[in-house]
Amino acid sequence: MFMKDTEIALIGDGQVIYRGEELRQDDELVWLHLMHLMKKLPLGECVEFTPYSFVKAVGWPMKGQSYERLRICLSRMQATAIRIQSKRLGCFISVSLILKFRSRNDQNENLSRWQVWVGEEMRLLFDEDFLTRMNWEIRKSLPDGIASKLFGYWASHRQPYPVKIVTLLQLCGSEMSTKHFKVELKKAIDLLCKIGFLETWEFKEDLVVVKRKY
Repeated sequence: MFMKDTEIALIGDGQVIYRGEELRQDDELVWLHLMHLMKKLPLGECVEFTPYSFVKAVGWPMKGQSYERLRICLSRMQATAIRIQSKRLGCFISVSLILKFRSRNDQNENLSRWQVWVGEEMRLLFDEDFLTRMNWEIRKSLPDGIASKLFGYWASHRQPYPVKIVTLLQLCGSEMSTKHFKVELKKAIDLLCKIGFLETWEFKEDLVVVKRKY
């Protein structure tokens, strides 16, 4: 759906107001890999890559439809307006996830190497000192949905603290009832235990308590 100045649920300080088409977990995979490619580049420089290498890195099928899938993700992230209040930036600023990108020539043919530019402010938010390390192969193997969202969330906690079920519901952007979400949440956490990311978990009244395995 199209979101018009919608506040995005956060846990912790700050505020994010979003305008644009609702982002998918495809977009998250593309964004995470872009940040990986950009981490060694000076601020302001574009990142270049072959569409083949990018599609292979995110684990999509090696076919032409995946190139178009990548282009759609980049286009969707470019057409965003995100107002961010952050102590790290020291201000309230409006930015787009992606400033611009080049994927076709003037004959509308795929370029052999694509280029993407990301604003300095977004780079600073994902700077080396503030990154979260996650197992890339596990993240790619997870189905879109609650499990992949919570994997990214708990990957940022060495020792996850108890969190309310309703808070996780908001974090996932789910429109389920709390009762229905709790059922799906259990399935997602069981999957995170099965793949070896979580060691134990339990519901304590309205709280979710998990322990990471590594």
